[in-house]
Amino acid sequence: MIINNAGYDHCHDADFFIERPEGSGDNLLLLLKTDTIFTIDGKDILVPSGSAFLYPKGRPQYYRCLKGQVFANDWVHFDFESDEEKEEFLSLAIPTEKAIPMNILFLSYCIKSIVYENYSANPCRKMSTDCFMKLIFIKLHESLIFQEEIIPDTQYEMLSTIRNKIYSKPFEHRNVDFAAHEVRMSRSAFQRAYKKSFGVTFIEDLNNSRLTYAEMLLTTTDLPIDDIASLSGYKTYVHFNRKFKEKNGITPSEFKKRIKK
Repeated sequence: MIINNAGYDHCHDADFFIERPEGSGDNLLLLLKTDTIFTIDGKDILVPSGSAFLYPKGRPQYYRCLKGQVFANDWVHFDFESDEEKEEFLSLAIPTEKAIPMNILFLSYCIKSIVYENYSANPCRKMSTDCFMKLIFIKLHESLIFQEEIIPDTQYEMLSTIRNKIYSKPFEHRNVDFAAHEVRMSRSAFQRAYKKSFGVTFIEDLNNSRLTYAEMLLTTTDLPIDDIASLSGYKTYVHFNRKFKEKNGITPSEFKKRIKK
């Protein structure tokens, strides 16, 4: 895999737009952290935050932020190094020029790692970036398989939007009542539908998104654990510590010590 350029957590102001009639000369993977308007074959399509979007080489690229809003994303410009590598990618049947709704938090971590490796002097940086790109493609493919297993309907799409929000911004304050109101359902109906659609309760999923985010911060930053608890959406360290230990079997402090060994 040839990484031509990559960026992590880039933010732009409200007049941001991209117009590339001939494309960028390579393939472009975007992870959207804000709602975005794409123009495909002359038609505007609103793609929600928490989506992946892939432009194949040679296709025009037109996208912009919503009026009056900022734009935030991660991105990778890349080429395939061989026909075999391209065939391996095509075998995963990842759609191009189409929104792929999913939990982008882990993919964002992968792109952050690609950026770091790509601009580092690490002797194995090429092998590392190849592995991260393959992992991204596998996770995109896996997400599509999961979506195919559930019959799509309006209710599922609304619930998926809620799920994308909690995984793309796990630190935001959310509860069952607020989420149920967003999809215009009663509290009990929302809880039943969410568990049926995703196999976990809303609260379990919310905690998992926050703990996954906390693990990423513990792994990639030197922030104090109290700050990580707050940044991950927990009001108190005690609550964060208890939930983290329930999930991982160790405390956040013990987790941080292990990854630094």
